[in-house]
Amino acid sequence: MAFNEDSRVKIPAILHLIRLGYTYIPRNEQHRIEETNIFQDVFRESISRINPSIEENEINRLLDEITLQLDYDDLGRDFYKSLTATSGIKLIDFNNFNNNSFHVTTELTCKNGDEEFRPDITLLINGIPLVFIEVKKPNNKNGIIEERNRINDRFKNRKFKRFANITQLMIFSNNMNYEDGVIEPLQGAYYATSAYHDLNFNYFREEEFFNLNEILLPENEVLENLVLKDNHLTAIKYADEFATNKHYDTPTNRILTSLVNKERLAFILKFALAYVEEEKDGKSDLQKHIMRYPQLFATKAISRKLSEGITKGIIWHTQGSGKTALAYYNVKYLTDYYQKKNIIPKFYFIVDRIDLAVQASTEFSNRGLKVNKVNSRLDFMNDIKKVGAIHNHSGESEITVINIQKFTEDATVTINLDYDINIQRIYFLDEAHRSYNPKGNYLANLVNSDKSAIKIALTGTPLLKDVIKEYDSKILFGDYIHKYYYNMSIADGYTLRLIREEIDTTYKMQMQEILSQINVLEGGIKKAQVYSHPKYVEPLLDYIVKDLQHFKKQEYDNSLGGMVVCDSAEQAKELFRYFEDLYGIQETNVMNLAAEGKEPYGTKPSLKAALILHDINDKDIRKDLIAAFKKGDIDVLFVYNMLLTGFDAKRLKKLYLARVIKDHNLLQTLTRVNRPYKKYQYGYVVDFADISAAFDKTNRMYFDELQAELGDEMEHYSNLFKSKEEMNQEIAEIKENLFHFDIKNAENFRLQIDEIKDKKDLLAIIKALRNAKELKNIIRLGDHDDLLQKLDFYKLNQLLSVAQARLDNLNLIESIQNDSDTTNLLNTALEDIFFTFTKVSEEEMILADALKNDLRRTREALLHNFDPKDPRFISLREELERIFKKKNLDEVTQDDMRENRVLLNSIYDRITEMNRKNALLKAKYEQDEKYARVHKRLSENGSISAKESQLHEALMNVKEQTDEQVLNNKNVIGNEAYFKKQLMQIVINEFIKNQHIKLDFDTTQSINNLIVSEYMQQYNGYTL
Repeated sequence: MAFNEDSRVKIPAILHLIRLGYTYIPRNEQHRIEETNIFQDVFRESISRINPSIEENEINRLLDEITLQLDYDDLGRDFYKSLTATSGIKLIDFNNFNNNSFHVTTELTCKNGDEEFRPDITLLINGIPLVFIEVKKPNNKNGIIEERNRINDRFKNRKFKRFANITQLMIFSNNMNYEDGVIEPLQGAYYATSAYHDLNFNYFREEEFFNLNEILLPENEVLENLVLKDNHLTAIKYADEFATNKHYDTPTNRILTSLVNKERLAFILKFALAYVEEEKDGKSDLQKHIMRYPQLFATKAISRKLSEGITKGIIWHTQGSGKTALAYYNVKYLTDYYQKKNIIPKFYFIVDRIDLAVQASTEFSNRGLKVNKVNSRLDFMNDIKKVGAIHNHSGESEITVINIQKFTEDATVTINLDYDINIQRIYFLDEAHRSYNPKGNYLANLVNSDKSAIKIALTGTPLLKDVIKEYDSKILFGDYIHKYYYNMSIADGYTLRLIREEIDTTYKMQMQEILSQINVLEGGIKKAQVYSHPKYVEPLLDYIVKDLQHFKKQEYDNSLGGMVVCDSAEQAKELFRYFEDLYGIQETNVMNLAAEGKEPYGTKPSLKAALILHDINDKDIRKDLIAAFKKGDIDVLFVYNMLLTGFDAKRLKKLYLARVIKDHNLLQTLTRVNRPYKKYQYGYVVDFADISAAFDKTNRMYFDELQAELGDEMEHYSNLFKSKEEMNQEIAEIKENLFHFDIKNAENFRLQIDEIKDKKDLLAIIKALRNAKELKNIIRLGDHDDLLQKLDFYKLNQLLSVAQARLDNLNLIESIQNDSDTTNLLNTALEDIFFTFTKVSEEEMILADALKNDLRRTREALLHNFDPKDPRFISLREELERIFKKKNLDEVTQDDMRENRVLLNSIYDRITEMNRKNALLKAKYEQDEKYARVHKRLSENGSISAKESQLHEALMNVKEQTDEQVLNNKNVIGNEAYFKKQLMQIVINEFIKNQHIKLDFDTTQSINNLIVSEYMQQYNGYTL
């Protein structure tokens, strides 16, 4: 069979979608409005059905309004409001979702002017293209991340703004299972929602059981034949591989079942999308978010519990999994849930610290909620008595954020409602692992304020029963509603593992000597005073600054930030004072160096720091300093108790612990550095205080809590830190993978891997060498120097470059040997060009950008050609190759660039014209490239005396009869000699008898061979 992404992934996915209830629209029936890709006939029929009283002119006006909305620079926010509106004209019937129209089509062109792209699969609801699916074949070059890069480039293009705005859900798959814990997605099936830049891929792991007999329709041979014929892949019907790839349990089909079965898709469209407006680089940055799968299943779990009459419970989602976002999504979901019961819900988000109240309020506001802040006892008493769910004039959804400390004795009120109206209060209690003591007033008054309230407790760390000595949080908040553990969060790439860095022995001895000197000088003084003494603080800060600067330089990334968790507020103040003494006057000097193009490393660095303490500065200044750190304007934060929980700054990758933190607070603090950022695999904890014992104790309690919850699943739990045992195991695996090779002599190694022809074998070697490179850095950071003696890590790093070069060579050979050599070579040659200049003027930059755009345009135009044997195409390809061979494109002058632009534009114009004519011919053959190529070869040959219309009619009749034979007789195409014999009779009948075209035996045989060759290449897996 044709062994490519169409036959292996796309067509099986389309057939699976048909079984999920989507109606297939053939490619020649894609009657749409080109500006928006809305199928107007389906749209009109569907909108009329779900809005029975609507008039024709209203539908016309509605189409115009949608087109206008899709032109806004708002990521489709205005359109999404119309899509999910519950009043006025409905675009989707969410009350009876099956009342909508569901269609699937392939290769639907998204076009604006001369720019276009075609998603592999598009799903339409009521004729509106809301979902698209991009597929690649397994083990494709660069993995599925290639699709993310491509869609980022497309949606950055302003010409595709309407298509980005109308798209709600995207799925990307190379039909492989996930490789867990990989920051950059290389394999698997991922989902996302639209973005103008930096698209986020999300894992999806199904947690619910589907009764496939209820969800999937039976296989339908008539529909299968329709899809195969429409995609000109009739030859694959009876192939074993095709049967395997159609199975419902392939990675692609699994995620389709999970995300776009009708019930789940209704949930996603209505509840799982959010617009988030944050500040980035001093400007408003609008993003569109989609629920992560743990948030989705937690929301559904809350719904189940409420339906069972359970009014309280705990959500344990590990740090960094988005618990505030979860509360936001549940405001949307539970509002709908209770409105269907004619109940008005009121939402409260409870915290136990002012800084967390500020942070939560900001996050809710960024997502479009109206936030009511309770700042006094009177505010709360007034709020609890209000009967309406919404108290603002704009009609926005609301949530009240309150500090638990406001629930004083006087906050306990008896509710006397002025109106006979049913109100349900929902309390989200953040950080439930902390001391909400039932014997104290605060929690009691919260509970008594409305005993019928729903209480959903949120925690990012386990409840650690050893710490909670006097009470069990489960008594207060109920059992777990939903759980999402560290190991799963790490596997999903939402959080990083941590590396604990031991402090250098020399430094430890130096600090011990200093401590002794302080005690001698000062006499017996308190520990806090010792650790804040200048003699202790100054070398401590010197170490931290030197380490942070080395970290930035080693990673070639000046955006990385650090946080120092101090032993006391006094130590934090002293560290900050000394920092300002050292570096407060360095900024001007370093700015001058930067202006001269010099590297500031090696001089006293220009660093900025901030001191975050509850009694230093007011809350507005602290808020500004925290925002400046998140933006990258501040390098290091000095803290004591603040920002140890709830603080989320992705660039924070170094945590300096100057004191031991215990129990759940330790886990909270450590995970400040576990947020994914760029391509970093780990967060780093520099341990001055020796937290080993505290961490071991906390880890054991966490282990016990997991054991109680997980039972037999416990074996899947992974420690937060990478242990020495794990490192030893990895070293053993690296040795095993490299056993057959000479890893001491790089040249011998090169000769050995030159013999490797199978890329899979070579990729296994490269993976082992890359693991070694990463492991070396981890070992060096920790106190595990003995492990460095077990392998020559520096030599292995050298071997990695040798192996990578061999892989690049194999890819080139594969490209040259493949029939689609032009596609692969041009893709490689043109896509990866970068321009560097020793002296750059504004004009040069414009020309460089223009030249690269010309290269991109020409590459894409060449890739659209489906006939690499066309003499005109060969000529254009050779002309383009001459441009490359003439001079290195990264060394071109202004004159070279101008000349190359003229040549490229000439090639582009000619290839565009050739593609236009090819497209016309392919359309005559219902988009079947096989017969378009046969037509061209026969026309070029000149041995047939016939009009093109005669040739077309003969070939179309051959196509119809041949496709029917292939579809209805599984043995026809499996026997090439028999197939050739059968086809010869069809050719003779259609060309000679029906069209009266005069053919001799050789010409007839030539026609037959051309057609047979096209089918057999498709059947045997060759691609043109």
